[in-house]
Amino acid sequence: MAEKIATREAYGSALAEFGDKYNIIVFDADLAEATKTIKFKKAHPERFFDCGIAEGNMLGVAAGAAAAGMIPFVSSFAMFAAGRAFEQIRNSIGYPHLNVKIGATHAGITVGEDGATHQCLEDLALMRTIPGMVVLNPADAVEARAAVEAAILHDGPVYMRFGRYAVPVLFDQNTYKFEIGKGITLAEGKDVTIAATGVMVEQALIAKELLANDGISARVINCATIKPIDRALLCAAAQETGCIVTAEEHSIIGGFGSAVAETVSETCPVPVLRVGTNDVFGRSGKVPPLMELYGLTAANIVEKAKAAIALKK
Repeated sequence: MAEKIATREAYGSALAEFGDKYNIIVFDADLAEATKTIKFKKAHPERFFDCGIAEGNMLGVAAGAAAAGMIPFVSSFAMFAAGRAFEQIRNSIGYPHLNVKIGATHAGITVGEDGATHQCLEDLALMRTIPGMVVLNPADAVEARAAVEAAILHDGPVYMRFGRYAVPVLFDQNTYKFEIGKGITLAEGKDVTIAATGVMVEQALIAKELLANDGISARVINCATIKPIDRALLCAAAQETGCIVTAEEHSIIGGFGSAVAETVSETCPVPVLRVGTNDVFGRSGKVPPLMELYGLTAANIVEKAKAAIALKK
């Protein structure tokens, strides 16, 4: 059985590790234990700053640090980082295209017992709308670590989405290569493409096996970069398999599925069906039952894949 690590844990560890290699500074909004930036604080206390429960102020301070030539990381729960501080991100970071990295943790339904107020299902949509903003959503701890370094090396604002729930390690740190703007084909197939992001990549791989039992060959693509999306990879898959199913732990409105549908409809039209939350808020509960309740499972991907195949001309 694969080891399970929450991507927020990998985020905190990566900050501490790369703090030795790069001159980064870290700001947190009174949640260092939860966001795991506490690991950076312990390793590099002189470069860690707690801004208190004042997310907008924290983003403004980070903008100033970036304008002074530093590489700031700011962290809070996704609901507060992307939601409460949206105006500061848009106007103080996005508009001047400053080199600020936003590490948003506790995103999605997998926050579990914290319930609807903390289960941010809108952050990818919000961040996609900001011109010049890179949006990353890693699937496991290895990809999360690689995404942090890629964000450091990228000149410009980056939004990174991390989760609270421990998920299986899918990739080998010794061989895995991460590049902003590039998706990865994890499994080949000819009948349908399953394009997944974040925690739903595991469910996509399970769905592939379930579909194989029914004689359906599914291609699986991991899209850790939501923006800029890998147009070439998605269009090749669309042309070769004839239909796409997207899977995300986010609202189907404006998120990853929307990004794929926009891309495909403009350049290589095929049926695109989306798995995600359907214009609803989350609720408090244990993670596995919540994933079932909101249709974020391999079984739902299988259902959508069969429906997408039926729509092919």
